[in-house]
Amino acid sequence: GGQALDLASRSLVRGDADVAIVIGACCWVTPIPLFEMDTLGLLSQCRDGARSFRPFDRRRDGFIAGEGAAALVLETSDLARGRDATILGTILGFGDFTEVSRVGGLGVPIEACEQAMAMALKQADCLPKDLSFICPHGNGTRKGDRSELTAITRLLGSDRASVVVCGLKSYTGHMGAASDIAEIALGLTALRNGLVPATLNFEKAEGGFEELQVVGDHRQVTGTRFLSLSQGFGGQSVAVVVSL
Repeated sequence: GGQALDLASRSLVRGDADVAIVIGACCWVTPIPLFEMDTLGLLSQCRDGARSFRPFDRRRDGFIAGEGAAALVLETSDLARGRDATILGTILGFGDFTEVSRVGGLGVPIEACEQAMAMALKQADCLPKDLSFICPHGNGTRKGDRSELTAITRLLGSDRASVVVCGLKSYTGHMGAASDIAEIALGLTALRNGLVPATLNFEKAEGGFEELQVVGDHRQVTGTRFLSLSQGFGGQSVAVVVSL
């Protein structure tokens, strides 16, 4: 989903298209995909029902699969203003990085996360402290969340206590490529309302990440920019900075 958004955005920047529609869809709640993901150790055991999906929490044990679809219409700013369209947001920068040399096919390399976020911020001419919040992939797996939080800790440095981090998949279930697109829409809605949603079921971070501002309750924020981070099999990491 994140890579599709990047491809569509680049097509507009290069002048290959004036309008692009980006669609993410997922049909995971069927026996074979569920069997495969469970075999790979990605699914939560759901010992606490819906409360079992707890991104970034020290008790996390995997994700709950969801189904859904989401779509965004991208167009050049001149075209949008020319037809008096309601502009919901602006893409400021992308980082698309894949690290396959040191990890297996299911890994979420720290280097890939960090590089993708740094590339997106550089293209957006934005510092980490300028972000209202960061919305990581947050699939609730032990290794995946730890890699993302480590990369975010490195990226933020001394600002780690001032930038809010939230996980949105706990609301919808993990919808695969659809989540990448839906979380852009949800992030823009959060900015417009000045309120970052709580990370559902989050209570306490594991050791080493206590200073990060992962929110377990709704939090008021100011500013007009956020960063969304998405991960894929094979060491894929995509970051995008979006503004109102």
